[in-house]
Amino acid sequence: MPIFRLSDKLSFPPPHYAARNGLLAIGGDLSEQRLLLAYRKGIFPWFSPYDPILWWCPDPRLVLYPQQVHIPGRLRRKINSGIFEVTSDTVFERVISECAQVRKENNEETWLVDEMIEAYCRLHEHGYAHCVETWCDGELAGGLYGVCMGGSFFGESMFTRVTDASKVALVALCNHMLENGFDLIDCQVATGHLVWMGAREVPRKLFLRQLAASVERPTQKQKWHVELKRSI
Repeated sequence: MPIFRLSDKLSFPPPHYAARNGLLAIGGDLSEQRLLLAYRKGIFPWFSPYDPILWWCPDPRLVLYPQQVHIPGRLRRKINSGIFEVTSDTVFERVISECAQVRKENNEETWLVDEMIEAYCRLHEHGYAHCVETWCDGELAGGLYGVCMGGSFFGESMFTRVTDASKVALVALCNHMLENGFDLIDCQVATGHLVWMGAREVPRKLFLRQLAASVERPTQKQKWHVELKRSI
């Protein structure tokens, strides 16, 4: 499959034209309008420092349906112990910066270059990007962030500085989504961590069909109030 080069025109090629590895297009920009159009079509940006902007739509797609989140006994006991507190949308820029910093500290490559951080902070300011924060002893212990459109949440990244902190944030997010009638969490590509939490791969064709219906629902652009439910 060819890799499409984007122009200044606000458009994307059909996702099914993506290469075998999921790469669909190159170029364009990270404007709010282009990012929202990309997510609506099941496309997301992912590129390394010094690379051009790359746009992806992999097949299969990793999806977590909120009602299917897996909470093993050990994690359930930790949630009920009260050692963690969960908040949301209070320190968005700090959460996304920590996602990048933790990867750097672990000598892992990060796509969260300054340009990406600035772009998602703009989406947060306009009510499309949200974060869930986990606190332990008053310190930020972990968290996640992503983009909300209609009934879907597009998970972008997560970090942890205290064991299980990011898992707790994910459980709290799933609770929030269930209570507010959301459809799915797009986890993009498979990782052992997310599969262990209940995410599963689905064919891109199925994902895009579910997404098309989900994004037509009203988007909750107000500040989120995610809470950690005990005795779950």
